[in-house]
Amino acid sequence: MKLQDIPKIKHTHSNNFFLLSGPCAIESEDMAFRIAEKVVTITNKLEIPYIFKGSFKKANRSRIDSFTGIGDEKALQILKKVSETFDVPTVTDIHEVSDAKLAAQYVDVLQIPAFLVRQTDLVVAAAKTGKVVNLKKGQFMSPEAMKHAVQKVKDSGSDKAWITDRGTMFGYQDMIVDFRGIPTMRQYAPTILDVTHSLQQPNQSVGVTGGRPDMIETIARAGIVNNVDGLFIETHFDPANAKSDGANMLHLDNLEALLSNLVAIRKTVQSL
Repeated sequence: MKLQDIPKIKHTHSNNFFLLSGPCAIESEDMAFRIAEKVVTITNKLEIPYIFKGSFKKANRSRIDSFTGIGDEKALQILKKVSETFDVPTVTDIHEVSDAKLAAQYVDVLQIPAFLVRQTDLVVAAAKTGKVVNLKKGQFMSPEAMKHAVQKVKDSGSDKAWITDRGTMFGYQDMIVDFRGIPTMRQYAPTILDVTHSLQQPNQSVGVTGGRPDMIETIARAGIVNNVDGLFIETHFDPANAKSDGANMLHLDNLEALLSNLVAIRKTVQSL
């Protein structure tokens, strides 16, 4: 799987990590464009290969009254418009077999959520679209177990698989990143560190997931030092009022400084 094979991807010769970043969920066209414009500007300046991220729907919610989306087709059309307007590839997650064919008409990368990565029919359906399949490691899975998820993609006739680590359950209400897993998973496929979801604090009694955004730079730095191929960072200009995962998202105003530091660390690591 070559990064440069993804349509509209840029800066592939910069020797930087690549970035999947955007809001947790598509809330409106205005919010998607506002975030995309800022991140595109930053990543062009720093020569970071960039893929805009946004969920067209949120199927895994703690409560039935939680936000799930603005409508599948409407959100997917916004993702397509972001791609066309800012000339960047896009990624969204899918939850059902029928989602694969639908979403593949609009985006460049299909993401399999961590809770669903063992769902064989879903992984196979995503692989058969011919799109890149980003497999998020289940919070309950070992790094070694991810080779089987990657093999499902290969057995379905595709070599376009990535792995994303989004932390491992640590008790009932916390996550931990085991950095020993990164070199292990990189043996199977390019590996991404999902910084923001790794800092979730799930299973809160109020039914809304908590988080530790103050630790974003700490986790991201450790990922770069340990040679991750890419980073996944959800960001929003108003995390406190975001409709999904606001508790662990990075404020958009803090993204450029973070990425600048990470690019500098990457150069240092590569010089050793």
